[in-house]
Amino acid sequence: MREVTIYTDGACSGNPGPGGWGAVLLYGQHKKEMSGAEANTTNNRMELTAAIEALRVLKEPCKVTLYSDSAYLVNCFQQGWYKSWMRNGWRNSKNQPVENQDLWKELLGLMEIHHVQYVKVKGHADNEWNNRCDELATGAIKQL
Repeated sequence: MREVTIYTDGACSGNPGPGGWGAVLLYGQHKKEMSGAEANTTNNRMELTAAIEALRVLKEPCKVTLYSDSAYLVNCFQQGWYKSWMRNGWRNSKNQPVENQDLWKELLGLMEIHHVQYVKVKGHADNEWNNRCDELATGAIKQL
């Protein structure tokens, strides 16, 4: 399997409000930047969308290390939240429907294709690629 490094970020101007996402994919000497926006969304939806869109462009099954400053995204997989949600019929620990189920299910489907390891990075710090993703995400909002 090819090993790909992905950095992602989501941003929202208001929550909910206009939102954007950004991703940087790194493979060997290759770099691909991606971004997009939605007129009315939430920060969490943009964080998930960034990961989905980045994984979606991979042309073959890959071993991926995905870096994100989103505890919402990273903790779901590092702490296995999704396993409980699936076991409980997509209900959370408060017995309420899991938010953003559509995106979580799409992400899990992509993870059946790719082997993904999630790594938490500190947002708005000194990580070059996380900062670039933030620029892409906030720039996409401005294009709406």
